[in-house]
Amino acid sequence: MDRREFIALSAIGAAYLLSGCGGGSAQDSATTTTKSKALPIPTLEKGVVRNGVRHFDLTIKAATHSFFDGVQTATWGINADYLGPTLLLRKGEEVSINYTNTLPEATTMHGHGMHVPGMMDGTAHQPIASGETWSSQFAVKQVACTNWYHPHYLHKTAPHVYQGLAGMIIIEDDASNSLDLPKRYGIDDIPLVLQDRFFSSDKRSLLYDPSRMQVMRGYTGDTFITNGAIEPIFDAEAGLLRMRLLNGSNSTVYTLQFSDSRAFDQIATDNGFLEAPVRMQSLTLSPGERAEIVVDLSSDLGSSLALLETRHGKTFLTIRVNKEQTAATLLPTSLTSLDPVPTPTKTRTFTLGMEGMGNGMQGGNMTFTINGKSMDPNRIDVTLSQGDVEVWEIVNPMMVDHNFHIHGTHFRIISRNDDPNAVHDNEKGYKDTVYIPARSRVKFVVSVPKDGVTADAANPYMFHCHFLEHEDNGMMGQYTVS
Repeated sequence: MDRREFIALSAIGAAYLLSGCGGGSAQDSATTTTKSKALPIPTLEKGVVRNGVRHFDLTIKAATHSFFDGVQTATWGINADYLGPTLLLRKGEEVSINYTNTLPEATTMHGHGMHVPGMMDGTAHQPIASGETWSSQFAVKQVACTNWYHPHYLHKTAPHVYQGLAGMIIIEDDASNSLDLPKRYGIDDIPLVLQDRFFSSDKRSLLYDPSRMQVMRGYTGDTFITNGAIEPIFDAEAGLLRMRLLNGSNSTVYTLQFSDSRAFDQIATDNGFLEAPVRMQSLTLSPGERAEIVVDLSSDLGSSLALLETRHGKTFLTIRVNKEQTAATLLPTSLTSLDPVPTPTKTRTFTLGMEGMGNGMQGGNMTFTINGKSMDPNRIDVTLSQGDVEVWEIVNPMMVDHNFHIHGTHFRIISRNDDPNAVHDNEKGYKDTVYIPARSRVKFVVSVPKDGVTADAANPYMFHCHFLEHEDNGMMGQYTVS
């Protein structure tokens, strides 16, 4: 951290303490109680085949949603009043995801984790004006994984996601279908979109008004929600339960564990299965990261347990095991064979930083940078070609956490703080987002696919911090693939 950053942080911290954290009436929202409700399960949308292409027709709209008893909160949603349906894609198919924007302002819709051409990526270069429809059409060429879709509008990603625009994408293939894993969506295979929010004092609106310190350290709400519900209950069978976890927050890092500290198995990370299940008792996910876990409830009939967030002392979900098992599964000891980490031919370094109190965007005149440069949609920062293999070193010298996400492809983590042994077993699969705590660095190998991934200067790919307040305020760059 340089002297300017230290002075800026000190000044912001003093103002933050004097202002009572800058949250205003939002600080009252945690005191309102609501009756426990069943876990909402987003609709599983399989699309409709027209002329050999599987179409998903989605409408982005303003709505109201019931977070609290007797109160309707203004939200945005996609084919729903909050969040959107889960899209089921299959490797080898041609699909078209058609987004119609009925909001009073423009937005975009990005397929996070999807390997698609740059012109179909749904970034700020592909805006959807109010009243218009934009289609992302592509061939699905990825292995089975859990991805998601959300807005990626320049300088407005954070507030658009905060209003409720997000949904999961599940990709299946022959290998995933052959595994003896829970596969009954909404029964023993459940999506969990984990978020946190501030609400206005009357609970009728989501409060997005970050102070300068909240922009710096991340906008963490005092109410934690799961699939759009506050501390919901899921009625489970006494067997294996597969949970597809998405950290869909703006800027909050979650550490998850069960209330009885029981062990579970992580079977997949961002972009696919791990080679074998990884046994663990807690899991940390930064914004945008996904993980699939399996927990064994076969001996828990008649009892309950909770999925906790331990950094903030919150409960995301209560699981009531009140049903007999109706379809037995046995967790495989082997899940897939990952390609060997390819040999890189070049190393690049990306240093995350801040330009003090200069001409930033929203929330306090801050500009975040990568290699000293703030996001410029007219500038290309990196040029790559199909088949390129490189080491990217991401350095976070700051006193605040970040993470790093890359569009169009995935990577394999090879070291943390220059120590290969510091890469945890559950990080050794295909990743597209990686957590980089304060004063740390990560190295990973990026391999550009040889087929289907192209991006020119008019429709480039992005790389950025997925703390959305940091992204919106400049911590993002662009790259092309020829």
